[in-house]
Amino acid sequence: MGLALLSGLLYALSLPGWGLWPLAWFSLLPLLVALRKRGRRDGLLLGLLAGTVASLGALYWVVVAVNRYGEIPLPLALPILLLLALYLGSYWGLFGLGATVFLERGGVLSSVGISALWVLLEFLRAHLLTGFPWGMLAHSQYKLVPLLQICDLTGAYGLSFLIALGNGALFLLLKERRPWGLILLGVLLLTALSYGLLRLKTPFAGRSIRVGVVQGNVDQAIKWDEARKRAILLLHRGLTLGLKGGDPRLVIWPETAFPGYFPEGELSQTLKEIPREMGAYFLFGAPSREGGRVFNSAVLLSPSGAPLGRYDKLHLVPFGEFIPLRRYLEPLFGQLASLGDITPGEEMTVFRLPEGDFSVLICFEVIFPELARAAVLRGADFLVTITNDAWFGRTAAPYQHLAQVVFRAVENRVWFARAANTGISAIVDPWGRILKATGIFTTEAFVAEVGIREGSFTFYCRWGDLFVLGCVGLFILSAWPRRSSRGRSSST
Repeated sequence: MGLALLSGLLYALSLPGWGLWPLAWFSLLPLLVALRKRGRRDGLLLGLLAGTVASLGALYWVVVAVNRYGEIPLPLALPILLLLALYLGSYWGLFGLGATVFLERGGVLSSVGISALWVLLEFLRAHLLTGFPWGMLAHSQYKLVPLLQICDLTGAYGLSFLIALGNGALFLLLKERRPWGLILLGVLLLTALSYGLLRLKTPFAGRSIRVGVVQGNVDQAIKWDEARKRAILLLHRGLTLGLKGGDPRLVIWPETAFPGYFPEGELSQTLKEIPREMGAYFLFGAPSREGGRVFNSAVLLSPSGAPLGRYDKLHLVPFGEFIPLRRYLEPLFGQLASLGDITPGEEMTVFRLPEGDFSVLICFEVIFPELARAAVLRGADFLVTITNDAWFGRTAAPYQHLAQVVFRAVENRVWFARAANTGISAIVDPWGRILKATGIFTTEAFVAEVGIREGSFTFYCRWGDLFVLGCVGLFILSAWPRRSSRGRSSST
């Protein structure tokens, strides 16, 4: 049990925020040692324990979000975190169950099978029950730029596979005193690093657009205070006008930076003056509504202040923007009755500028690679993500959220501009390098060059998760029943 707890702790500490990324390469090893000569039931329970601890350590900020800012009482917020951790831990439980089978067999194929199983479970977690691909094994390595480059072929899953393989290879060395797993890992790592270094030598020589990013740092407690709405708008306006000397062509405000429904009311008319004063295109986050439906939107205005288009968030946050199974859960949690549902949008929007086209991912959406792929395949030349990470407080979550942007940039070889209410606002290039980043809970604004995508789509962008399909094949190959040498000798 102690080894399973240790695995969960090492895993959590390896993720962004804690940032001890080398721990990822042996975070699964204690669990694998604990599973040695264990039955299926023990494998399931030990995996569940390790995964629950890992999830509690990685997602402790959920309590901050739902209690401090969501106004859900602490006695209810803590069980919400525990239930989420148990759910995510169940994937580890399945990993522990499957790993016991591979560990019985031994050999280098067992390490391959364990790694393929890990990837398949990450993929399932990313898609079941609306999906939650947060805190993947690969995300621990988001600052290792040369190693990230394989993600334009495999997505983040390729890097998760390598790290899991490293853990399996170390176990194989401890158990069988055989280096074959480490030799295989070494060959794959050398190949990945060689590919990465080659890609990093490719200079960016395309067109670019000057983008202004505004981070208003508005406290969540006052964000929707009626008496402060004009002051909040004027705060963002002042930061924006301060960028005028940088001559931005596009100015970006964060998610729901406009403190009201757009285009309703007097504040909306004041807002339309800002792009006229700047002589720039203007993108901002705002709630919008049509009839009884409310949307979480990003709106683009022309330099004359005319609306050019609106994107309504497609993938909503469960329990944050809508309540799953509301009819059944409200009798259990009366507080849910006071939470309204946001309506999801219908399609990905591509905004057109003379310099190039772009799409927006709002907050939570950036963790889903399929949404970024869809935007690029529809014609986006660069991507923007707007968010309000004030919900997270001073926790590891803003860093974990930013790490997701790095992977989306590499997977699609596109530039990203990120505007966050309380940070981290950033510019990320197509190689996953964070070229500019603000602090958290700071009031800042800056102008930076954002490149325009040119050339063909990446393999990952065009074909998606074929690597995961390959892992299905590796899993089947590794799990396929094999006759032992004893069995063959007795039959001759």
